[in-house]
Amino acid sequence: MKFAQVALDLPLATVFDYYLAPEFQSVPLGCRVIVPFGARKRVGIVVGLANETLLAANQLKSIFEIDARSPRLSPGDLALLRFAADYYHHPFGQTIFSALPPAYKQLALPVARGLERYYRLSPLGGDLARNAIPKRAPAQQKLLAALAHDEPVALSMLRSISPSAERWLREWMARKWIESIEVFAAPLPTGSGAVALPALNAEQHDAVQRVSASLGKFQCFLLYGITGSGKTEVYLHAVAQTLACGKQALILVPEISLTPQLESRFRARFPSVAQVSLHSALSDSERYAGWRSAAEGRAQIVLGTRLAVFTSMPQLGLIVVDEEHDPSFKQQEGLRYSARDLAVYRANAAKIPILLGSATPSLESFTHAQRSHYRMLVLTKRAHVQAELANVKLIDTRVAKANEGLTEPLKIAIAHRLDRGEQALIFINRRGYAPVIHCRACGWMPGCPRCSTRLVFHLGIRPLRCHLCGHVEAAPGSCPQCGNVDLRPVGEGTQRIESVLRRSFPDARVLRLDRDSVSHKDAWQRHLATIAGGEADILVGTQMLAKGHDFPQLTLVGMINVDGGLYSTDFRAAERTFALVMQVAGRAGRAAHAGEVLIQTEFPDHPLFHAAVRQDYAGYAETLLNERRAAVFPPFIYQALLRIEAVSADAVIAFAKRAKHLADRLQTPVTVYQPVEANIRRIAGKTRYQIMVQSESRSSLQNFLSSWSDKLGEQTKRRVRWSIDVDPIEV
Repeated sequence: MKFAQVALDLPLATVFDYYLAPEFQSVPLGCRVIVPFGARKRVGIVVGLANETLLAANQLKSIFEIDARSPRLSPGDLALLRFAADYYHHPFGQTIFSALPPAYKQLALPVARGLERYYRLSPLGGDLARNAIPKRAPAQQKLLAALAHDEPVALSMLRSISPSAERWLREWMARKWIESIEVFAAPLPTGSGAVALPALNAEQHDAVQRVSASLGKFQCFLLYGITGSGKTEVYLHAVAQTLACGKQALILVPEISLTPQLESRFRARFPSVAQVSLHSALSDSERYAGWRSAAEGRAQIVLGTRLAVFTSMPQLGLIVVDEEHDPSFKQQEGLRYSARDLAVYRANAAKIPILLGSATPSLESFTHAQRSHYRMLVLTKRAHVQAELANVKLIDTRVAKANEGLTEPLKIAIAHRLDRGEQALIFINRRGYAPVIHCRACGWMPGCPRCSTRLVFHLGIRPLRCHLCGHVEAAPGSCPQCGNVDLRPVGEGTQRIESVLRRSFPDARVLRLDRDSVSHKDAWQRHLATIAGGEADILVGTQMLAKGHDFPQLTLVGMINVDGGLYSTDFRAAERTFALVMQVAGRAGRAAHAGEVLIQTEFPDHPLFHAAVRQDYAGYAETLLNERRAAVFPPFIYQALLRIEAVSADAVIAFAKRAKHLADRLQTPVTVYQPVEANIRRIAGKTRYQIMVQSESRSSLQNFLSSWSDKLGEQTKRRVRWSIDVDPIEV
């Protein structure tokens, strides 16, 4: 007797044993199955087979159905998912289903794009069906006659025979008279022929050669190139070499906003190559279709955000991680994984090269390159022969006072660009009209009733919004504390800066780009087309505009309110602020026109801004690494956070104290700090605490977390939710 070990989408560490009926004895690993669980049917994945089980015979249930049509997860896929579950201390079943398209969990899968369903008689059909269908049912007789041939018949053909075809097909499927299969009716590529690759400069050529020489073996490359140095062109050439070897390529990007532009470049370069994009803006059926195309080896290029790192690709030959430093690669809920780190693990397991690209590499990756764990590839020149790095200048706002966010030198610079028919970008990493509204009489400011944060003032019918939980409410006509009607907005957001620019430059075409203005599908692509077509003079935006975009007519970047990163208690704040400043500055002067960057700051003498003026990433990285080394922060130590939340503050505090006590009893060589409130104590009505754990040894930390997690699982109360965040990037 054989048993299948099935992983289910449940918050449990175990897998479940199911009896294999005689007709299911050859069930393959990684296949999708339908199983009974309690009173329900659930979708599961077979992760193991066994000849014995610890369950009693009366506890065993049998698999209902094996899905032979869907692609199976390969042993490599299962190994990657097992590693992710173990390393990030998340239930194996939930890890698997977190990595799969949402539609994969449904009992009835959607028909993927490019697929057509075909039907044929089953071994149980034939004479049995013919004898059971009465002769006075001509439609059924015609359908059966069409299915009597050896070749499967398309659903579209059967529909043309009878409008009620699908009704009878469902009934016959239930009786097991017929079988269904899915066949791809059309290829994915949208063009034909090869496109000539543009010439590379010496640095780009050397980078491509070194990556190409590593095809078929593991090597991690860190492509450190200044903004505008042509990192994407290196990716394209490396992918071309990979495709020439008959392999697939996986390209990861941090934001959905980067996907359309990069996707269009890949499609233009490889018009005859099947390519899919995978990200959260797609519908469930679109994501399933793309995932299936990759899993069956039809899609040769997969371009996606962090979740795409798990995409099943049987012929994977190269992984590219663009903007590898970006915090968006770290999932902050559920399975708290780093897509960049898992991509490196996957490349190592598959014995293929991986290319991490950035103008401002993460300090972790930079340190790996310094220690020769990664190979550094450097691009020091801009790809456009006439393009030079933008001239970065600081505007001291202690001297040049800002009026509604804009100083006079910045306004003058904008006017000069408008006179020359060039574009300007005003960057402020805060959406809405103003961070808060304020009562000048008593100091009252509206707070979110569900979070320990202020409500942001937006323009609109219900202008007060919480950017954490989504709560919205109307602004009061007077102060609820003192009755004063003089409520004023304090600070600036993208909407307010847009309003100021429209008043200051009434003839200019101002375009705002933030999460509010591009919330609709395809809005981002329309805005990019507007910018590229020269139909916008001044752009106002958040960090959506900072990464990877190429606007040839953009020659001025003004940066507002970047000082906030200097106040943070997070030790990574300076690294992130510098990376953001360099990324935004890199949008200026990428073609023939010279670029200028003006940064408004109250701290012009800060080392961060001195390094920004010199555009000296390596020098500032060394400064930050020296500080981290002295303070014993990552990458010189390994960390994990226990995050705890519940509606009841008392329950959270009690659980945190118990967790600390359990950790102390384990007596392992790790440092466990006292429980503290999270930086934002309350979100969506839940109180949040955390416990930091760190060790000089990654293996010691992992061993401790495994034991601690088991102990915590025994203590868990339904009203308290906890999770372990390994290698946290927000502390």
